[in-house]
Amino acid sequence: MFAERPQYILLPVRIGTIVLSFIAALLLQFLPWPDLRLVPDFVALTLTFWCVRQPRLVGLGVGWFIGLIMDAGNGVLLGQHALAYSLLAFAAISLSRRILWFPWTLQAMHVAILLVGAMAVEVVVRLAAGAQFPGWTLIVGPLIGALLWPVISFVLLVPQRRAVEVDETRPI
Repeated sequence: MFAERPQYILLPVRIGTIVLSFIAALLLQFLPWPDLRLVPDFVALTLTFWCVRQPRLVGLGVGWFIGLIMDAGNGVLLGQHALAYSLLAFAAISLSRRILWFPWTLQAMHVAILLVGAMAVEVVVRLAAGAQFPGWTLIVGPLIGALLWPVISFVLLVPQRRAVEVDETRPI
């Protein structure tokens, strides 16, 4: 049913790798994009990746803190991203074991649902604060983010990949 994919033994993740990936995602998010509706939420994508891959290291607290940084950096309603990212982290941690069983394409479908859900929470908070509905084109960003899931996964796993060495003297 599913295509065979190569199995790698991954090294333990370094905290510095996680921190650097969030800094890079924040920098990408704060770039002056011409149309923000077409830009994926790189921070949410990175948060989803680490919550799926390392649920003991990255969780709701990290999601809340990164969300507050996003709120302050974007100058939006304080707590909007924090709420959305903490709910995203909860859902990603809850589904992490399930998501990892699937190949990249089906993982991307799960991630699409998670990212659209986080975007929906942000929109509901904005609407509750009195803003107008931004339109249905807002769903394009999370879908592009889901399409980027295999690329983001590959890039963020590179520091953990062990060099493939064949040792003829080892029995394993």
